[in-house]
Amino acid sequence: MSKIKNFIETWKRRGYEKGETQKFWLTFLRDVLQVDKPENFVEFEVPVKLKHTSFIDAFFPDSKVIVEQKSLTENLSQEKLQSDKEKLTPFEQAQRYGVGLPLSMHPRFIIVCNFQEFLIYDMETLAEPTKIFLQDLQENFHAFDFLIDATKNKIRLELEISLKAGEIVGKIYDALKSQYINPNSAESLQSLNKLCVRLVFCLYAESAGIFGKRKIFRDYLQGSRNVRQDLILLFEILNTPEEKRDPYLVDELKKFPYVNGGLFADENIEIPNFTPELKNLLLDEASSGFNWSSISPTIFGAVFESTLNPATRREGGMHYTSIENIHKVIDNLFLNDLQAEFAKLKLATRNRKKLLLDFQDKISQLKFFDPACGSGNFLTESFISLRRLENKILEELLQEKILLGDFDNPVKVYINQFFGIEINDFACVVAQTALWIAELQMLQETQNIIHKNLNPLPLKNFANIFEGNALRMDWEKILPNDINFIMGNPPFVGFKFANKFQKADMQLVFKNSIKPALLDYVCCWYKKAADFIQDTDIEVAFVSTNSVSQGKMAGDLWTYLLSQSIEINFAWQSFVWDSESFEKAHVHVVVIGFATHSRKEKILYHDKTSKIVKNISPYLIDAPNTLIVSRSKPISDVPQIIMGNQAIDGGNLIIEESDYQDFIKREPNAKKFIKRYMMGNEFINNKIRYCLWLVDAMPNELRKMPLVMKRIEAVKNFRLASNDAGARKKAETPTLFREQRNPKKFIAIPITSSENRKYIPIGYLDESVIAGNSLFMIPDAELYHFGILTSSVHMAWIKTVGAKLKSDYRYSKDIVYNNFPFPDKNFEKISATAEKILQVRKNYPESSLADLYDPTLMPKDLRDAHKKNDLAVLEAYGFDKNFSESEIIAELMKLYKNFVEK
Repeated sequence: MSKIKNFIETWKRRGYEKGETQKFWLTFLRDVLQVDKPENFVEFEVPVKLKHTSFIDAFFPDSKVIVEQKSLTENLSQEKLQSDKEKLTPFEQAQRYGVGLPLSMHPRFIIVCNFQEFLIYDMETLAEPTKIFLQDLQENFHAFDFLIDATKNKIRLELEISLKAGEIVGKIYDALKSQYINPNSAESLQSLNKLCVRLVFCLYAESAGIFGKRKIFRDYLQGSRNVRQDLILLFEILNTPEEKRDPYLVDELKKFPYVNGGLFADENIEIPNFTPELKNLLLDEASSGFNWSSISPTIFGAVFESTLNPATRREGGMHYTSIENIHKVIDNLFLNDLQAEFAKLKLATRNRKKLLLDFQDKISQLKFFDPACGSGNFLTESFISLRRLENKILEELLQEKILLGDFDNPVKVYINQFFGIEINDFACVVAQTALWIAELQMLQETQNIIHKNLNPLPLKNFANIFEGNALRMDWEKILPNDINFIMGNPPFVGFKFANKFQKADMQLVFKNSIKPALLDYVCCWYKKAADFIQDTDIEVAFVSTNSVSQGKMAGDLWTYLLSQSIEINFAWQSFVWDSESFEKAHVHVVVIGFATHSRKEKILYHDKTSKIVKNISPYLIDAPNTLIVSRSKPISDVPQIIMGNQAIDGGNLIIEESDYQDFIKREPNAKKFIKRYMMGNEFINNKIRYCLWLVDAMPNELRKMPLVMKRIEAVKNFRLASNDAGARKKAETPTLFREQRNPKKFIAIPITSSENRKYIPIGYLDESVIAGNSLFMIPDAELYHFGILTSSVHMAWIKTVGAKLKSDYRYSKDIVYNNFPFPDKNFEKISATAEKILQVRKNYPESSLADLYDPTLMPKDLRDAHKKNDLAVLEAYGFDKNFSESEIIAELMKLYKNFVEK
């Protein structure tokens, strides 16, 4: 409440519409409604088209609320002359804005506010507005709950609680580990993992009332003199049916129910001694101080798993996703279709009861499989979503006067419909526990609907979580033959970072079908799933790094997948994927849904938009399944592109700008052998570096330069110490770069460039510059080639077929340049527009290419020069000037196909 008091105090005598509206509402959301990241919920100055463009002061898109904000001194009931000469009250003004919005965005509520007074209009009832004064917010802040989308707010609260739960588990884990005699032995760590799972289940069960009496677990251990011994006894009791227990058992233990489910079955678990501090941590902070019943099993399972060593997690490539991103997979894979089917059933007028019961039977028979399930978050969220759908069915059946209370349990959807494989033993147990907790939570929701207690214990159902390496297991031997859906986010490990075991997995999976040398580890799961679903109706959806739809990898992987009749039925183009963890993982990913059959409607998603398309190509665009494969020479009649020079020198042939003056002062004879040296960074940002280019240096000249000789000797030693045989061979010529390419004039293209730029900065360099190996060179290239390469048409090609480093562009020789279909028209026109671009750049001699191509700072005359060049290039191809990027790519793919089929 102190934050609300502070908010009231801050704003009680202030409020200027133009300057303080945004601050007021963002602070209101954060301090009064306790919303984390309030900027995600509200938009300001939203344009709306009336007779002229006006702007809504604040708009809540999820809950469809318009705010018309006025200054402190304004009367909220008074009419005011508008720009169109019409007199309107603030409410009428907001009403008019609402009409100007698309139908789907029409407001459910309108708030009129002058910083001291809020008028809340319910557009559904059109009743008199609710009036709330700033000074009364402490008693009335719940009246604003409608501002925040209930689902999003619930997810936010669950996330906060689950992260807190993970923090508590981490403390318990660390404290327990320190008590083991051999804390790092495999046996102790396995016991520690199992012990943590048991403790978490007990804490959850007492919070949720599953053990009956509240805080029964805490009360049992409160007076314990030996927590270790009392836990051993408790775990034995939880694993023993009531009828088989000692009839003389003490009352404290008699109260605990039989749990079963295998959670407490292992009698060989090693339990260490509990210090007084550890006991207090367990009883006070973990039990009395926290309500476990509000955690999200989906999120908490992942957070719980994070008690593993973070280094181990990174090595295994394990990441876990947010609930929102899980739904990007499961909604499109199965949930949207099921919800649409249910919506139709609700409208049925005949045989409604039978249709509903049949639909419940249908969803209870669906089977789901995650072959890299980790802590089970995909399986858990899928189960929760399916059970919530079942609960809606039960609500409808109650309306049909079906007495669900006559059944012992009307629930038919259980966790034994869910299958997973996980290589980490602890993660397996966590996944099982998360699903158990989810089942208990959903049973509680069902009880609230049918108004009958459904005893959740003993645990009767098992999720089928198998421990092992999914890439070396025969899925057919462990899965039923009626799996419906495969899903998940397999490990994200780039081919450069795969360890020897993962490389062995890749060799085993791909065998002779694809050379796995340059494939990411995740490709194994695509291959394995594609093989598994042959001659079935199984549908698959994976989250994976965006590399599977880019560059050479896309060509290699999808050549095989398409040969297996794989069809992409839905996809999310590349987006930043955040994990729910203490150490957030920021990875650029795609979601790809595929099967051996084609859906009637294929959906392609980008950011918050989606469209139905004819086909989704492996590059995740609306285009035919044309694949771009690696090529050593250009398909067009254009100059060859070559890589810049690789030094392999340990930095000894490079002279930094800060060292240059001192170096030539001490070694003046070396000056004629020094040239500007540019990698991609120096080229784009106009940074100064130099190198020793000793191609023409005579031995007698070199002997007279001791500082140069010292560097040459260092190069030789560096190369001799290399693991690369080619580098060791080059130790014979330590005066030279590995390559010696220094054309008189060439186009330079940086290999890596920011995705924020509309154009990759390219330009001409001459023999005074040595290009490093993060630059490509095109010797003898004409202005015409420069114009094509710096055009929006070529940029569309780069974005589609090129690889990316995170989200930055990665130019390539064998995929991007050599496969690009150049036009054979408009030579003079494009040469002229290209020359104009270079001329305009000369107007800014102090600006680097990074400055000139900054999306915000790009000068207007340079922007205009590029637009004219773009039009000339479009014309050369015969493309309409209004073509979208996807239309340009579709046409380029056709041209590419014609080139290669000649």
